[in-house]
Amino acid sequence: MPRTREVGTLWIGGKLSWMEQLCLKSFVDHGQRITLFSYEDIPNVPAGVIRRDGREVIDTDDFIKYEKKNSYALFADLFRLHMIAKNPGMIWIDTDVYCQRPLDYDDDHVFGYELPDSDRVNNAVLGLPADSEMLQAMLDFTADRFSIAPFLPKKERKRLAEARDAGTPVHVSQQSWGVWGPLMLTHYVKQFGMSERVQPLPAFYPVTFRERTLFNTDRQAVLDAITEQTTALHVWASNKRELGNHQLGLPPARSWWAQALEQHRINPALAPITGRNTTSFDTSLLDQVPPIDGAVMDLGGRSPALVISLHARDHCRVQVVDINAEGRFGQQPEAMQTYVDTLVQNGVDPDAVNVISNRRHLAPVDVILNLKNFGDSAKVKHLTPILQNAMHSDSQLFMDIRKGSGAFPFLKTACSTEILQGEAGSDLRRVVARPLPPEPASDEAWAGIAARLAGEEGFFRDGPAGHSFLYVPRDPDVLVVTFDNLDIAMTKRAERRPWGYEFIEKQGWSMLGVLAGGWTWYREPWVADQFDRLRDEGFFRRFKRVVFYGASMGGYAAAAFSAACPGAEVVAISPQSTLDRSLVPFETRYRSAWGYDYSGPYGDAATASRAARRVTILFDPYEPLDAAHANRFTGANVVKLRCPLMGHRLGSSLSQMGILSDTILAALSGRLEPVDFYRNLRARHSFPRYQKELFRRAMSQGRPDLARRVGRWVLSRGDNRAIRLGMAALNQVAVPEAHADVSN
Repeated sequence: MPRTREVGTLWIGGKLSWMEQLCLKSFVDHGQRITLFSYEDIPNVPAGVIRRDGREVIDTDDFIKYEKKNSYALFADLFRLHMIAKNPGMIWIDTDVYCQRPLDYDDDHVFGYELPDSDRVNNAVLGLPADSEMLQAMLDFTADRFSIAPFLPKKERKRLAEARDAGTPVHVSQQSWGVWGPLMLTHYVKQFGMSERVQPLPAFYPVTFRERTLFNTDRQAVLDAITEQTTALHVWASNKRELGNHQLGLPPARSWWAQALEQHRINPALAPITGRNTTSFDTSLLDQVPPIDGAVMDLGGRSPALVISLHARDHCRVQVVDINAEGRFGQQPEAMQTYVDTLVQNGVDPDAVNVISNRRHLAPVDVILNLKNFGDSAKVKHLTPILQNAMHSDSQLFMDIRKGSGAFPFLKTACSTEILQGEAGSDLRRVVARPLPPEPASDEAWAGIAARLAGEEGFFRDGPAGHSFLYVPRDPDVLVVTFDNLDIAMTKRAERRPWGYEFIEKQGWSMLGVLAGGWTWYREPWVADQFDRLRDEGFFRRFKRVVFYGASMGGYAAAAFSAACPGAEVVAISPQSTLDRSLVPFETRYRSAWGYDYSGPYGDAATASRAARRVTILFDPYEPLDAAHANRFTGANVVKLRCPLMGHRLGSSLSQMGILSDTILAALSGRLEPVDFYRNLRARHSFPRYQKELFRRAMSQGRPDLARRVGRWVLSRGDNRAIRLGMAALNQVAVPEAHADVSN
């Protein structure tokens, strides 16, 4: 009976692409035990793959690589030897090796020829006895990183020897490609007389390196090359450059890749091929783009690959703007049709795509893509109508900026910019631009409104840079302190009132509204002075209950300034704990507020709120930055209410679910208990955003079976367009029509 073998491999470099997912899952689907070693979390490993820490094999943070090619293949060459030594019987396979059938070799010596009419042995598939002399010889050789390999050409050995004798030995990372790989393995196979144990070419390399593009272009030729001897098929990761540059980072239709991905039920658009910190492939931005609830806009149709992946991930709408390099609209109808056809051919719902050919039809969207376009190959001034008409306060503009284009000064008046990618020696930088916060407002109209609301018994205090305090007296027992932005209060609400004014009024509670003149995080010193004054005057002691409430920036302020009223209660939704970079180096948002002074008694909300009677924090544990801030609140008075997959705009999600008012009322009344909250939160099961995020998370973690269960559960109870499309792509079937609601 054939011997059951386990295979092992290593991954360094973040998320897997569909190529690695395919290869790993092929072993799982053939019933072969496979272990993936890594030195960091990898979020999208297919289900069934065993995960182990690479430090079990080599405990290091020194991941040497071939510097000329920026490749970790050198460390992988070293790692596989130690893996085999410490895991007897385990066969190494590269992450670009596909399982044609299980590797059930009885012999511990597993390696194969990689070229016809050649004695070169490749190490993409490698098995050796853990105690073999040959393995020990290779371990000894690789222990010296400056050694001169006896199997290198004579001229190369001479060059290395001269450098060594001159006192400048050449490190292995600067030596020839494969010096610890196929070159070394071939040498020791010969030295130890193992040639008869080398598997023939068809075993692992029926498609040779020279023929590697057949995987992209000729499926039948690949199938014809495979024989009964083939067990593991090396599919050559070097195909990635061709696929990334010319195939949108996705498998060409009717290629060998396409058939294999369908067979193993992998959606390539969810894990496109990307470059490592390179601007070569647009899809390298995929993890930088936040989840999109609305639409993504592609200027000029320059980024189809990224749009395809974003649609597969978020099922967002797509707006492609027909704008040419001169900034004129509606000049490229044929190019736009080709763009739409490309999207549809790669799984984008045609009903989700809209071509904009007139600037009057521009409207704000969540994400704008301006890659290889204005600021790079075209003049940046043509972005003006986009900045004016397509961006809201939370929009993000991803673009390429070339040195000398004038793009950075152009954007400076309207946006903050953050460099995301850029290669050494290149004039090109890939950035994200975010709208600047509004100028600090000092609206005379607000002063009049606030004075009338305060009445004779209340007060209105107008401070610098648009900050103000409004006190409206009602119930002498309960005071609610809220935090808002003057710009939002005056321009986004028809009633022009601070947040929660009418809600609090209906309860008969007194209210102290604190307004900021922009995205200041209330760090204007005047604000702290006012809280000190109210504390010293005994203002807060008039009330039996004082509740500080806010969301996001306001949530930070509610927790921070509660220190002025020890014993108060705090209700904070998605709060930041501080923006002091020395305390929260993980925070990458809100750059415009990083420069404020967060020292003093009201600076760190996590510390300042310890004097409160109770601090209730609502947050999404799957929003990494929000969760990191929540984790800084460690006092015994803290109650954390987790709202999974609801996003940073948690208040909006709870409102759409119909439970925000009851939740806030209970919180402000001091009646919000976790058991009651979580009972109400069950409403999320029928909330489309939660359903979509749950489905997307299952897919991104390489768990299609779980995604199917989620999808079937959701669609059996009603329609969810995003999940319906996701299920169709997952199952490779036609998209069914939504069921009509006949309940009426």
